[in-house]
Amino acid sequence: MGCVNTTTRKKNCSQQLPVHTGMMMNRCGLLTLQREPVPLKSIEVELEVRDHVATVVSILNYKNKEDKPLEAVFVFPLPGDAAVCHFSAQIGQTQIVAEVKEKQKAREEYDDALSSGQQAFLLEESDESPDIFSLHVGSLPPGESASIRLEYVIELAVQADDGLRFCLPAVLNPRYQPQGSKGAGVQVTSVPASLVPYSLSFSARVSSPRPISKVESNCSLDPLQYLNTDQTQATVKLAAGHKFDRDVELLIYYKDAHQPTAVVEAGQASAEPGSLMGDPVVMVSLYPEFPQSVMSSMVSCGEFVFLLDRSGSMSNTRIRSAKDTLLLLLKSLPMGCYFNIYSFGSRYEHIFPKSVEYSQQTMEEALKKVEQMEADLGGTEILQPLKHIYSQPCIQNQPRQLFVFTDGEVGNTKEVIDLVKKNSGSHRCFSFGIGEGASSALINGMAKEGGGHAQFITGTDRMQPKVMQSLRFALQPAVVDISVTWDLPKEVSVTVLSPPITALFQGQRSLIYAQLTGQSSEAAEGWVTLKYSLAGHPSENQLHFSLRPAEDTGLTVHRLGARTLIRSLEMEERDRRGQQDGGVKEKVVQLSVQSGVSSSFTAFIAVNKDNNEVIQGPLVRRNIPTPGTFSIFMTSGQPTRKRRELRTVPVSGSPVMCEEMETDGLMMMMMEEENQSIKSAVPEQPPRDPLLQLVSLQEASGCWLLDPALAAALGKTNEEVEKSKPEKASSEVWATILALIWLHGFKMDAKDEWELLAAKAASWLSAQNGSKHKNKHSVCDGYTELLQSVKGAWKEKRLDFFELLEDVSPLIREASSVLRVNGGESQI
Repeated sequence: MGCVNTTTRKKNCSQQLPVHTGMMMNRCGLLTLQREPVPLKSIEVELEVRDHVATVVSILNYKNKEDKPLEAVFVFPLPGDAAVCHFSAQIGQTQIVAEVKEKQKAREEYDDALSSGQQAFLLEESDESPDIFSLHVGSLPPGESASIRLEYVIELAVQADDGLRFCLPAVLNPRYQPQGSKGAGVQVTSVPASLVPYSLSFSARVSSPRPISKVESNCSLDPLQYLNTDQTQATVKLAAGHKFDRDVELLIYYKDAHQPTAVVEAGQASAEPGSLMGDPVVMVSLYPEFPQSVMSSMVSCGEFVFLLDRSGSMSNTRIRSAKDTLLLLLKSLPMGCYFNIYSFGSRYEHIFPKSVEYSQQTMEEALKKVEQMEADLGGTEILQPLKHIYSQPCIQNQPRQLFVFTDGEVGNTKEVIDLVKKNSGSHRCFSFGIGEGASSALINGMAKEGGGHAQFITGTDRMQPKVMQSLRFALQPAVVDISVTWDLPKEVSVTVLSPPITALFQGQRSLIYAQLTGQSSEAAEGWVTLKYSLAGHPSENQLHFSLRPAEDTGLTVHRLGARTLIRSLEMEERDRRGQQDGGVKEKVVQLSVQSGVSSSFTAFIAVNKDNNEVIQGPLVRRNIPTPGTFSIFMTSGQPTRKRRELRTVPVSGSPVMCEEMETDGLMMMMMEEENQSIKSAVPEQPPRDPLLQLVSLQEASGCWLLDPALAAALGKTNEEVEKSKPEKASSEVWATILALIWLHGFKMDAKDEWELLAAKAASWLSAQNGSKHKNKHSVCDGYTELLQSVKGAWKEKRLDFFELLEDVSPLIREASSVLRVNGGESQI
């Protein structure tokens, strides 16, 4: 169910819609709340993945069952880095293919067509954020059916476990507009996901030079079907009955690790030689491998600034997960670093006036305040806290690392990204999109311009392992002096389309697009060399490739290269706004029109000029209701925020309409339906995760204390733990050994979450040796052997903690015998 606005068509398709207050609670099916038919009937999505590049085709089928002509308007999310390259409409036997034109001209052409009774179709990117599009389908006559085809191409992001992630956005959250910001923002109305009156079908075809090992999803899939014996091609489908309550996410795994590649694509025969579309374009994929000696040496300095979204939409599980993650982060920081924690909503707060040195005292003070945090700060105004962070002077020899946690409901996306880029020389930015519908443009844009890494946490994903991976990246020495050089035949010149590479991380892909101008033989070859310095050691990776164009790639590489250049030019235009911009906007329009790839300054426009029959009568506007999930933070039965800030509205991965609504009816209905389930599903004080309980007891130095709290975390009494301690052993040493044994024995499935804090504990143990110890074996040697035995014993015998302790006691004695305790040897 949802609100529908019925108006006579006025000129200017971007006009705002009036608000309706009438609500009906008991209607469902293909009807709006006013019992008016919904024109959208079904959405079909076809995905084709070739290695790490995907082509997505969405087809919307709808029919006007009313007795008057309609205009249907949709607002929908797409990945922020998608290159939208095709838009067409099929009405009866007539196909109308849209052209890319300057945005205002396209709007005027659309309005003129409707005013004269013609059918017209308009697709445009939001001015505020590149991951939101609007689609206008005009003059659909009574009884008429139409199919809209939308196509885009995109690179798939590499995950920590080498999977490739594709996400079909299924959620469009309302974007909070800070006071004084430009633009009207995204206006959303919603319905319960179970009442969405149209269906979604989704199928994927995957092909790669390497065998496909598996495909995973957060949604129910039909079994993977291999198409050949070497398993390099496969298909998979979304199971029937998708609930529209989450993004459709696919994780694709190949059997061999990712390898550097270069794909050359021939130019378009009809395009002018020397132009982007007329020349060959190469896509280079690099996967730098750093020396193990460097990777194992984590930096012990840095200023770590954590920025946490506390807007109302972060309530319940999101804020709890974020607080648990901050606990792990604070316990994993190295001694000697500096840190601070900011949180924001309609206003912002910080725990310390400025970053402080990490110590037991400052860590405890921060954790006490984190524990008190709730999602109670109102809207999502991230710009002001960012400005305050950047205004703080950097600390000498302490590189600044910024971690941003948000559900991405930000209306001024481009302004935020521009601010991060402006300050990219003074920090690295690691961003985390939390929940369904987090803006991919915001999350990816902040990380890209801040030289960091982006992660998305959706559905049942645990936030902690993804965040800890980014902390490992932040603790790695920064890669500097990055350069790319080309060695090509003398008759071939290169024009790089991608912005300079500003960050490299172990195992993470870096993409470079370049235009190749000039003639070369089919046997010609080229080299591209990536040079950089890591921890003072100069390194380079070289890739040798053939200049012979690949077959069957169409214009995918050209369109991705054009999209990359368009985004760079758009940012340059914003940087120069108010100055002489050197015709940057005109360059964007020209490139967009030439390549057929959308931009913020252009739009797709299609007019059915073959239909000689003028459509009569006033044009009625219909808005498709969208599925919704609600974040209702209840206090005494009332929301704690203005209702506009509480809405979380999923839509399909293809276009869906959104409209502003000020009424109470739908929200109250959702409260009545979900309030009891929220209260019962979310206990007021959920039991503490045993892992987090143990982690919370670790000291800033890395050790644990032998006390009743540790005993309780280990599931034993204080007397049992005290009795197990060797007579001459230090209490802190023994407590730390017990904690590490427990982690390795019982929490190996969560190793990514505690690995850094365990390494800190091991370093603390090693420091207890003293520099004069004569034993040639270090504590770390014995400790490593001990923990390997712990893992083996637990897996084989499934012992409880003290049974496990007894089983590996000989190794405990060996590992502990090298510890100096109170100036003497411990005899365990």
